[in-house]
Amino acid sequence: MPKMALSMKPTGWFQVGWSADIGAGEVVPMRFFGRDLVAYRTDGGEFVVLDAYCEHLGANLAHGGTVHGDDIQCPFHGWRWSPQGKNTCIPYQDSINRARRVPSWHTAERDGVLYLWHDLERGAPAYDAPGMFDLFAASGSSGDYHPAHPAGIFRSEPLPVHPQYVIENGVDFAHFKYVHRADEIPEVVRREFGEHEFRSELALRFRRQLDDGEVEMVTGGVEACVVGVGIAYAYAWGIGRICSLTAVTPVDDENAVVWYSAWASKEADDETMLARRQRSAIGQLRADLRIWEHQRYTEPPGLATAEAAGFRDVRRWARRFYPPGEQGHEVTDQLAATDAPSGAVR
Repeated sequence: MPKMALSMKPTGWFQVGWSADIGAGEVVPMRFFGRDLVAYRTDGGEFVVLDAYCEHLGANLAHGGTVHGDDIQCPFHGWRWSPQGKNTCIPYQDSINRARRVPSWHTAERDGVLYLWHDLERGAPAYDAPGMFDLFAASGSSGDYHPAHPAGIFRSEPLPVHPQYVIENGVDFAHFKYVHRADEIPEVVRREFGEHEFRSELALRFRRQLDDGEVEMVTGGVEACVVGVGIAYAYAWGIGRICSLTAVTPVDDENAVVWYSAWASKEADDETMLARRQRSAIGQLRADLRIWEHQRYTEPPGLATAEAAGFRDVRRWARRFYPPGEQGHEVTDQLAATDAPSGAVR
């Protein structure tokens, strides 16, 4: 089978920013999935995303558009459009244009993160965007952690990185030693595949230097929950606790933005220690990124025996998020729909 490029048009939730990026009444231009978009927050605080161009004469609403209540007003002739993309006002006549609509996007906002639902068919979300602190029983609540924003976040420039690189990290136990400098290759504790999410757990042992210069071995672990293609949540413990979100959002058919958010547990009350832990977490993401931005997706891969089942299962599971003809694999639609991974939850 030849090596294939993966489509950059998967279906699912994707990060498009942080809540602090857009205040009430603000308008922000965006470009994702090859489309120019306008994001704004209504006067009441709702996060809205529409296609950028006014259906009147094509002015870009993101450049000079203004918020009026729930609607955005075009800078060209003052036409207003609702969060659903409906025309609500033409200021120089009594009637509105009921025939035209600006395409609107489904959005969600969780834990200070902004999400957009992408579907080539413009369908409604098939599942909810999850909350970080609803995913892991042992993590605790958001009140147990320092906010990720602003010191615990990272956003890349558009890079030739595919969203699937993130989800395959969930089965790639060996890279922890070579990319993240773990003292030992971790042990895979479990892997579970559901309809829209994939969970894995790794057990880790690492060295910690004590104040007296002695070194002790610490047992820790990482639980990961991948939701769709392109967003991966994790809960890590050992020395303190970190909850994190790694997200990859396509900009066009070649490039994507990589986002990272790290919530550090509040046992790190010392500001210097907190900053160090957040920098360390972001440094781990940067280590992955140095690989991803130069990586070529290989299908089929040449795998070691110990890792073969994990990669085979996660790639088979991921096919469901690629529309027919867009998945970039030489596999029939019937196989993609019916061939569930081993141990899958149906």
